[in-house]
Amino acid sequence: MTRILVTGASGFVGRALVEGLANAGHTVRAAMRQPADVFPRSVEVVAVSDLTRPVEWRALLNRMETVVHLAGIAHAGPGIAEEAYDRVNRLATAELAAAAKAAGIHHLVFVSSIRAQSGPSATGALHENDAPRPTDAYGRSKLAAEDAVRAAGVPHTILRPVLIYGHGVKGNLARLIDIARTPWPLPFGLCHNRRSLLARQNLIEAIHIALQTDAAKNQTYIVADPTPLSLAEIVGALRAGIGRSPFLMPVPPALIGLAAGAMGRNEEWQRVGGGLIADPSKLIAAGWTPSVETKAGLAAMAHVS
Repeated sequence: MTRILVTGASGFVGRALVEGLANAGHTVRAAMRQPADVFPRSVEVVAVSDLTRPVEWRALLNRMETVVHLAGIAHAGPGIAEEAYDRVNRLATAELAAAAKAAGIHHLVFVSSIRAQSGPSATGALHENDAPRPTDAYGRSKLAAEDAVRAAGVPHTILRPVLIYGHGVKGNLARLIDIARTPWPLPFGLCHNRRSLLARQNLIEAIHIALQTDAAKNQTYIVADPTPLSLAEIVGALRAGIGRSPFLMPVPPALIGLAAGAMGRNEEWQRVGGGLIADPSKLIAAGWTPSVETKAGLAAMAHVS
């Protein structure tokens, strides 16, 4: 079994990943800002700074063989300065990659974001060999972090997940669940956009594939559930999970967009109402077989949230 350092271990993905790796018999060191007793007893929990300050990566890497790097500012959001994205997402990743190279780490798996490649919506399916076109500070910092990992010369795999869902999710999907729980009809009946989503469990399975497959080294993979859904289908699945019919009204998406813009929520609307199809064929060819079907996963998330 492998000795693995996981950064961002207390996060939405990190906590589930650490538990899965430990249960699979790996020796896991979980790096987190505020250590807590949330993992199996075999997991070594260590405190790290919030990445706005330098981290002593050398000590964290001592006796480790592999790293999964999840830590960072997880989402684009208002009020976050570009310098903060650069420090936390790019520079901290660059420092980790350089330290991993010096420490002789066998493999660094960096969980980046589809936003390193695209804005919140895109025309046509996205593939790994497309020219990256990030549209905001968050995406630019993730792309710069990817470049730093490649430049460090450490054996690596870069994963670009799309919007992740699962129990405990925050942000836009959490708000969408709240909206789906209301008893009123919702204006999404004509929202036929196609959007790729990703079950947290499917991402964890992708990380396992990256860790276990030599051919995945020095590769970049899009990670997305195979079947994109429209907003109407997403809301329908959420309402199915809470035992309701979809109850969707046929309102033109352009009108919803105008209303969102008037409320200062245009980008938030684009993240759910715009189209973004990400093609995971390369990862599937590498052996990834996602276990969670999207509609079922969304329904299960809404049921327990």
